[in-house]
Amino acid sequence: METSLRPPHFVPARSRREFLMRSCGGLGALAVSSLLHGTTPVDPLAPKKPDHPPTAKSVIWLFLEGGPSHLDIFDPKPELERLAGQPMPPSYGKVITAMGTASNTLMPSSRKWKQYGESGMWVSDWYPDIAEHVDEITMFHSCWADGLNHVGSVCQMNTGSILAGRPSMGAWVTYGLGTANNNLPAFVILTDAGEVLGGSKNWSSGFLPATYQGTLFRREGSPILDLAPPSTIGDAQQRGRLDLLRSLNRHFGDARPEDTELEARLNSYELAYRMQSSAPEAVDLASESEATRKLYGMDNPVTAKFGTNCLLARRLVERGVRFIELYSGSGSGWDAHTDLDLNHSKHCMETDRPIAGLLSDLKSRGLLDSTLVVWGGEFGRTPFNEKGNGRDHNPWGFSMWMAGGGVKKGQVIGRTDDIGLRAVERPVHVHDLHATILWCLGLDHLKVTYLHNGRSERPTIVSGEVVREALA
Repeated sequence: METSLRPPHFVPARSRREFLMRSCGGLGALAVSSLLHGTTPVDPLAPKKPDHPPTAKSVIWLFLEGGPSHLDIFDPKPELERLAGQPMPPSYGKVITAMGTASNTLMPSSRKWKQYGESGMWVSDWYPDIAEHVDEITMFHSCWADGLNHVGSVCQMNTGSILAGRPSMGAWVTYGLGTANNNLPAFVILTDAGEVLGGSKNWSSGFLPATYQGTLFRREGSPILDLAPPSTIGDAQQRGRLDLLRSLNRHFGDARPEDTELEARLNSYELAYRMQSSAPEAVDLASESEATRKLYGMDNPVTAKFGTNCLLARRLVERGVRFIELYSGSGSGWDAHTDLDLNHSKHCMETDRPIAGLLSDLKSRGLLDSTLVVWGGEFGRTPFNEKGNGRDHNPWGFSMWMAGGGVKKGQVIGRTDDIGLRAVERPVHVHDLHATILWCLGLDHLKVTYLHNGRSERPTIVSGEVVREALA
């Protein structure tokens, strides 16, 4: 048998001195590698290749804060009519609610219901305009979440966890794909009224570098404060000031490479400089036709505010913004513990026409196929009453929908039990929703990872699966 003459791939050291010399040489090579890497900084927002071909380029998330009642908008329950005024039958199991209302009597919906479109999807008389678009929608009737109260539940719907500190979905998307434009933020938040419960943690970058966090646009005036420089400062002077500031910050930051907030601030200065010409044009709706403004309900004081945000979202999508989150009822406005009819009548009227207008406008411009529109709140509401005419929080079974961006049209996925309390068929957890959104954007939630405290973190933590039947 012929013996190989190739030397071994590893030659043992012949002495302690030789071993130490080799070890030190290796450490030196690491140091040189680090120095060379430091001379070619990588733009953290540079476009990145997706894991697979995407069906959506952007997401518009219509977040109805406070918890819209699925039982009164999209998920009719005849059994509630039959059991009206009675306690919940024991067969539905025990439940602990936020306000301790589980022993209260069952309350039927007061709405009128109708089936729409070729799909025959049920929609109440609160959403007649959106009802005309059901054949564009995949409706999830079996969503569920983990939190009972608003702050934790809004946080989970945004970040996957009821505890603050994790990156938001928009931050994960920006980290995974980078930006598709150089002159506007990749992740934008728009609100309509008060402050979102939990504040900026809902669009935070968490343990990701701070440059991936969302940008909150102001409701009135310039979307970002101090965007326009004083008239006495020209472009050359402004550029010089920024270059000097970057030089000083870079000198400070070179000794603190772990300080991602400093890097994010440097990037934000540069972005702000570019936004001085781009952002005013992006948010200037004066160029929109009267017909378009009317389509979004901007001719009606009731719908004008949310309609303006919906139109702005379409303009941001056109300009390459990847993730836009619109809040309706900012500050828990949909939280109908009492007088649900009054509360939801108001908020449905504010949002119905603008959302329908958004879907129509996106479709007419050829943008709906590449834009994933998501509708929903942090949870639904209970079948039993609170204070006689309201409903409590319900995270065990509620409705959300998606349209455009590669989802199947005109279908319903899952269902809740006969009184709308729990998801009983094809349950879809928050993590499943997140995995599905990421998949439409070309990202596999199992592959989008970030090493934090020795653990490879991902958007859906340790669970979640893509809802394959939702995909076209």
